[in-house]
Formats: sequence, structure tokens, C-alpha cells
Amino acid sequence: MSTLFIDTNIVLDLLSKRTPFYESAAQIFSFADKHKLKLSVSALTFANTNYILSKLKSIKEAREILRRFKVLVKVLPLNDKIIDLALNDKAFNDFEDGLQYYTALEGNQDIVITRDLKGFKNAKIPVMTAEEYLISIA
Repeated sequence: MSTLFIDTNIVLDLLSKRTPFYESAAQIFSFADKHKLKLSVSALTFANTNYILSKLKSIKEAREILRRFKVLVKVLPLNDKIIDLALNDKAFNDFEDGLQYYTALEGNQDIVITRDLKGFKNAKIPVMTAEEYLISIA
């Protein structure tokens, strides 16, 4: 069974129902709900998603959405090693992308799912959009 690392933008596509990206994100999470995939996110994703959701909804609603969401994913830690790797890798111009990438790498994830392919161009593991992943398994 594949283990996918889900970048924050895909989580926000799902939880904020952002069009036109919601459908493909929802399909991936549906596969996880049916135990056909294992999905992981960074602890950073929870912090960033809470921040954005609480701008769109009440704090109470944002927390409830995240509580329900958490049952679908494994949360991978963001630790000292990952921060050092991201800080020292000049291939990642965006520090947050570096944190996400090294969280996935250290967490032994098979594929990174993101809409920001450019941010992960030097990745040593496959990186795909949600749409590309769904086409690859069809």
C-alpha cells in the first residue's frame, strides 16, 4: 500500500473546498478513508491549516474540521534534524517546502502530493499533483 505525503496546499484544497482542486484532493482522501492508501502530513501542516481555516471560519469550527481530518492522516514530526536539513539545503528556495520535503523523506514516504511541483524540483522521491497521481493509478 502506497504512503503519500500530502502537502499543505492539498489539505487546504480539501478542507476549504477550493475549486478546481477540491475534487482530486477529495478522491485521494476517499481512498485513504477506504484504507486503499496511507496518507501523512507534517505537524507544520496542522499549524498552517489551522491558521488559514481560522481566518475563514470561527476558531471552534476550524478546530472541529481539523479534529475530523486527523483521523485520515498520520502526523509526522517536525524535529531538529528536519529543520537542520531544510536550513542547509540550498536547492529549496522556499524554507517551508524544504521542511515539508525533509519531513516526507525522513518519514519514508513513497510520494509527495502537492500543487507546487516547482518547489520540489530537486526531490529524491517522486512528486506529483493530486491529478497526476490519480491518473497514474487509474
